[in-house]
Amino acid sequence: MTWLFLSIILDFGFVQLFKHGQRRGYYAPVVITTNYLIVALAIATYLVVTDAWALPSGAIYTGLATGTVFISSMLLMNHALTIAPVGSVLTAFRMSIVVPIALSIYLWGESMASTQFIGLILALIALALMTTHSGNETHVRGIKAFGLLASVCIWQGISHTCLRSVHYNGLDEVYLPILMIIGATAGLIGTLVIALKKHRPQIPAIKLGIFIGLYNALALCVIMTALSQLPGTLFFPTLGCSVVLLDNLFAHFYWKEHLARPAIAGVGIAVIAVLLVI
Repeated sequence: MTWLFLSIILDFGFVQLFKHGQRRGYYAPVVITTNYLIVALAIATYLVVTDAWALPSGAIYTGLATGTVFISSMLLMNHALTIAPVGSVLTAFRMSIVVPIALSIYLWGESMASTQFIGLILALIALALMTTHSGNETHVRGIKAFGLLASVCIWQGISHTCLRSVHYNGLDEVYLPILMIIGATAGLIGTLVIALKKHRPQIPAIKLGIFIGLYNALALCVIMTALSQLPGTLFFPTLGCSVVLLDNLFAHFYWKEHLARPAIAGVGIAVIAVLLVI
């Protein structure tokens, strides 16, 4: 449970760093891309210094696929935030935990106790309550809006599942090279996207991306360790619900954001959900 607790704390911090960049008006793709490039560089440096460089074919394929899914998921969410209600996008993003949970049960035969299932349902309700109250402007409606939000949910869920697959593919021992390839792949694709959009990166956004990248390298290592020891049916609902719970409380008390009544109810339900899942 120690690794789960650390994963929650580090993921929560990761969310707050990106929120800091958003409040400063930094161009998100630059922050995201710089973050991934630094993750790759930091882990590559560690592997060289410790003479632990090893790139089995399984690690390469997993890293390339996961890196591609990671950056496309983040860019898709960033695009969705510009044309759809913020609350709806965030809800879809957080609801993505159902994808790795369902696939963990279907593909790898993980089990879920009845109390955990109830906790998962409550977690989904809590996530909806805590994230649907913000943002009213939208440029997409109807089936287009549904398709966009469904894509955000499914694609982010697949990125979680890719990380989960490392354990079941017997690659726990080489998770560092995998993370390095994930970062390099995502960073290079992100750089290409920025170049195609002809956006000139600003120094403050790059600096924040560097800091987040160093932070994220540590956070990803902790998450991979947790996933090697805990079932996805426990890890993902606990992580997702706990981070949104902490994010709402921090937004209320630190960022001085108004916590709407549905969000307050969601906070209470989230606490119950986490207790049941654990």
